[in-house]
Amino acid sequence: MIVGNGPIAEAAVAEIATADLVIRFNECRSYEASPGRTDVVAVCNTGRPAKAMLGSEAWREHPAVREASAIWSVRDPEKFAELRPQLAISHPELDDLCDDYTSQFNEFCAEAGKAHVVVDKLIHEGVDAALSAYDPAPYVVPSSGMIVIAEVLDKYPGADVALAGFGHSGWEWHPFAAERKLVDRYVSEGRLRRIDESSKTLPSQGA
Repeated sequence: MIVGNGPIAEAAVAEIATADLVIRFNECRSYEASPGRTDVVAVCNTGRPAKAMLGSEAWREHPAVREASAIWSVRDPEKFAELRPQLAISHPELDDLCDDYTSQFNEFCAEAGKAHVVVDKLIHEGVDAALSAYDPAPYVVPSSGMIVIAEVLDKYPGADVALAGFGHSGWEWHPFAAERKLVDRYVSEGRLRRIDESSKTLPSQGA
């Protein structure tokens, strides 16, 4: 179960609680609507989000973070080092996007007794290639949600993978329209399923 930070359907709450693996994102804003089960917290390990999480005692002590057995860093440091020179030209306002905090997340995990997984840049590049079929508007990087979907499909082939809380909206430099189409394709192929959103809303942040 991959749980984004968008609306959580009532039907999803029970399924999240009984899933074999529950993945949430960053500050785990979905937790209030579906508390009690978290195995993995997927984090943006570069830029401002990473700095904010690592510097926040509230994040470190969040029940979802405390319960998770693993932290997945979704941004391969090598990939973001490659992106830095071109972003300095195309998006100079994002001068800290590629600042890497992976080692600090590794230290946090070591201290907290959690596994730390860094998603390989090949996953990121595979997502870029898949999104290109949908002629996305210029974007900087795929969303954390899309990277995690690709990682799960690669890591657990044939598993029953369900999505909840995916509104496909948020930061302007993620290609959300193309991501929605790509996810819809995976659903039509039977690789994913969506649990319908309800009117119960949370702020949509990145996934």
